[in-house]
Amino acid sequence: MDFNLPEELQMLKETVRRFVDKEIIPIELQCRVGNQIRPEIRETLESKTRDMGLWLIDVPKQYGGAGLGLLARVLIWEEMGRTVAIPARDQGIFGPWVNPILYTLNEEQKRHYFYPVLRGEKMSCLAQTEPDAGSDPGAIKTRAVRQGDSYVINGTKRFITHAAKADFAQVLVLTDPAKRARGGISCLLVDMNTPGCRITTKYKTMMGDEPCEVVFEDCKVPAANLVGNEGEGFVLGQKWLGVGRLRQAARALGVAERCIEMGARYAKQRVTFGKPLSERQAIQWMLADSFTELHAARLMVYHAAWNYDQGQDIRNEAFMAKVYATEMSFRVVDRALQIHGGIGLTTDLPLHQWFLDQRSTLITEGAVEVMRLAIARHVLKKYD
Repeated sequence: MDFNLPEELQMLKETVRRFVDKEIIPIELQCRVGNQIRPEIRETLESKTRDMGLWLIDVPKQYGGAGLGLLARVLIWEEMGRTVAIPARDQGIFGPWVNPILYTLNEEQKRHYFYPVLRGEKMSCLAQTEPDAGSDPGAIKTRAVRQGDSYVINGTKRFITHAAKADFAQVLVLTDPAKRARGGISCLLVDMNTPGCRITTKYKTMMGDEPCEVVFEDCKVPAANLVGNEGEGFVLGQKWLGVGRLRQAARALGVAERCIEMGARYAKQRVTFGKPLSERQAIQWMLADSFTELHAARLMVYHAAWNYDQGQDIRNEAFMAKVYATEMSFRVVDRALQIHGGIGLTTDLPLHQWFLDQRSTLITEGAVEVMRLAIARHVLKKYD
């Protein structure tokens, strides 16, 4: 059993760390507008990631991407988490984000949707969440009825990230109400300018992004836009969520590490009542607990990603990693704020933004309570 990263992955991690430390952290507080990177800064950073050979990191080489495994991507996401410049819900600086569902398209669908996304000509979004179906996608009500060579969609999707910028959506719809998650949910590709598809609300969130409510009213799309076969949509959506949860967990590692570093350095500099804060047991214990929890979370996340690369089912590991890493990171940010005192509450430091960003991860990509429910089911089944 070897817990060391392979040499090539360790080199990748160190390369990205140097890039973050040298190119991004010095300007991180000027990078963001809400939950987006300033366009001119994004363009510069993307040019540099291209030069580093880190363009389209999650895209297979057969499609012109870097073809990195999940563990390699986790290492990159972790290092990028060390800077507040890259918002939690931003698509990053490593090329267009490609939802895993798009790899399952047939060649005709790829020509219209997948390849344009790769080239940066189109942007997609995943429309799954609904007013009464957030953490429980099996409860969706948006209905798609087959009428000849088309499907007619009626329903409402809510909190859809990037919907306002997307050219098309991968929409999870109910095609068989009797079966629901057991073969009754399908996925349709819907151009956002299709008649009957409209954005009704942009929600302003504490993270700075604007997820949307999308309403479908007798929205007619070609039957040829069905992804795979009817009834396969639930499984397709869950495949995306597994990787998305590990992405959140990996980013949480980077956030926590940077906060521990900031807290330790400040504690050694700040003097109260004649002594540095670092000599106070209360502060020492905050740092000790944070460092210990970060170590445990990192092992969980790395192990889950490694198992994924070995072709194993990591659903339960992703649940555990998401719960532990995101809760850990929020605790660590909170401790770092406490150590910094009043200065930590100002916008002169990135702590306030991380506090908001990391609080959101306890809800997005599956609320931690729902993750715990899934873990408990696994435990009860294991010891049946």
